[in-house]
Amino acid sequence: MHDEASKSDDGTGSVSFERSTRAGADLAAALSFPLTTNRRALGAAALSVVTYVGLILSSFPGYSAQMLGADLGYIDNAVLALTANTYASIGPFGLGLIVAYAVLTGVALTNVATQLRTQDISGVRDLLGVVPGLLASGCASCGAGVLGLLGFAGALAAMPFDGNLLRLGGIVLLLFFLARSGDPRSCRVN
Repeated sequence: MHDEASKSDDGTGSVSFERSTRAGADLAAALSFPLTTNRRALGAAALSVVTYVGLILSSFPGYSAQMLGADLGYIDNAVLALTANTYASIGPFGLGLIVAYAVLTGVALTNVATQLRTQDISGVRDLLGVVPGLLASGCASCGAGVLGLLGFAGALAAMPFDGNLLRLGGIVLLLFFLARSGDPRSCRVN
């Protein structure tokens, strides 16, 4: 592949360019992996939808509990009403971040499942590093849901940009860990 001379930094930044190029290729491989088969794509889409529904329903847990407690058939009404409320509260950019987070979660979970099947448990460490990103942006994406359950309902309201920076930070963490892991079918020695 590469000889030792090509790995040395000659002061022009070629090593950092090579690393960023490889990270970009690994991110593209991780993001496109669920699209390699119809079954994986369907699984990733289902995980994304479940994540989105969970995030939206947890944005107002009291309302969600009342609606779903009355009848599980109200889940569609609850999701639609809370999506509209989320849009009105944090705008299209914030709602887009929640959708992006849900899609990336579907991709990450699909990749973890494949890596668990194809590699030993030590090979899963890279993708399990996604957990901090899932927690960080998950709490922010669901609005005050998780924070409200913990007694910090006003925490996101006090954040600048309605918590969108925290959501964006969580998405960046997810992208970083996906780029770090690459295609889950490949075994890499770093």
